[in-house]
Amino acid sequence: MITDIDSIDIRPRRSALYIPASNKYRLEKGRNLASDMLIMDLEDAVSPAQKISARDNIIEVIKEGGFNNREILVRVNGYSTIWGKDDVKIMASSGASGLVLPKVDNARDIQQMDALMKYFGAPDNMAIWAMIETPMGVLHAEKIAKSSPRLAGFIMGTNDLGADLYVRANHDRKPLLTSLSICLLAARAYGLVILDGVHSNINDDIGFEKACIQGREFGFDGKSLVHPRTIALANKFFGPSNDDIKRARQIIAASKTAINDGDGAVALPDGQLIEALHARNAEKTLKMAAVIANL
Repeated sequence: MITDIDSIDIRPRRSALYIPASNKYRLEKGRNLASDMLIMDLEDAVSPAQKISARDNIIEVIKEGGFNNREILVRVNGYSTIWGKDDVKIMASSGASGLVLPKVDNARDIQQMDALMKYFGAPDNMAIWAMIETPMGVLHAEKIAKSSPRLAGFIMGTNDLGADLYVRANHDRKPLLTSLSICLLAARAYGLVILDGVHSNINDDIGFEKACIQGREFGFDGKSLVHPRTIALANKFFGPSNDDIKRARQIIAASKTAINDGDGAVALPDGQLIEALHARNAEKTLKMAAVIANL
């Protein structure tokens, strides 16, 4: 192997579907959806009157199992709310893969979350995912990214962020480009996963497709979703295509030839110069494709 790619934990995060935890039927239906990740939501999607019963729904559904290797996250209420600390207390032993903290403004928010999870007995492998959805969160993205070993990734909250920035509806999201780029830089600098924000108009197939293409070009690992009908497109655009796989194999073959010839770089037939970093990314592409094929 050109790189020690087998030592890297690669799993797809192409699609992350929010499911209101107040609706047990929809939680159960998540078992049969092709979303790589499910975010069982206790926050925005749940009314105050249903917050307690929504917790019970999550506990019951996760305990029943049937989600295979799918990554299950729970978005808790902020611990400044009357529900937040109890959400963490109860979800710490739920069996979820991680907890999503909304409206993270600074490193202290994540460190307090980490401390709460430890206090309530969360296993060491239960991750924290930070929602970056405020101007303060964007400005502190680097400090947030290195705030805790438990932190697995960022989830962009583009609707809330856009509202705070007074952004007008814009099909190409140019007004958010600076914020998205800052968060991407911070995530990549500290080895975090980063998921793009939701596309709220579930009937806008063309707009959603454009958003997926743009998000993949930006470098996001996947997209957060609000409706099951968008899962297939997200999986398509954020996963390696047949052309990507073919290209990866060409890069690896060319790189091996260069190594055998004692060269540090080699050009593909189309003129693209290939170096070790391209080979590493190609190996990751092939491994990701293999993981997805086995889902």
